[in-house]
Amino acid sequence: QSDLGPDGAKQMYLETPNSVLFGVSTFWQGIDIRGDKLKSVVIAKLPFQVPNDPVLETKSERLKESGGNPFAELQLPYACTVLKQGFGRLIRSGTDTGIVSILDPRMFTKSYGKDLLKSLPPAKLIQNREDLKREFANLPK
Repeated sequence: QSDLGPDGAKQMYLETPNSVLFGVSTFWQGIDIRGDKLKSVVIAKLPFQVPNDPVLETKSERLKESGGNPFAELQLPYACTVLKQGFGRLIRSGTDTGIVSILDPRMFTKSYGKDLLKSLPPAKLIQNREDLKREFANLPK
């Protein structure tokens, strides 16, 4: 992306056959690639806020002081919303198909992973490589 910016990177992706577009937080929202131009979205890390963000720290302290749980009341709802937005990069219309891969093991090793999964649209859940290869092979060309 660097010098191109999000729109330039998207345009280059669309113009280059068999290309891969890597995006960070810039692409969690606001990018729209419909149809067969996008077959897969890979989410490397769950989208939790940086814990030492001053605004988050202040809100967390206030919640703690009033007996609240900052993770359950701030971090988890935020991650659910952003993860759903990331998922939505792939499925933009009723006819779009593809595979969203979430690589962060916490999705299945932490108790909050169930909450994150529940926040996503209904989808087939695959947890092994052989099934994933088969699903990729079956995607419309």
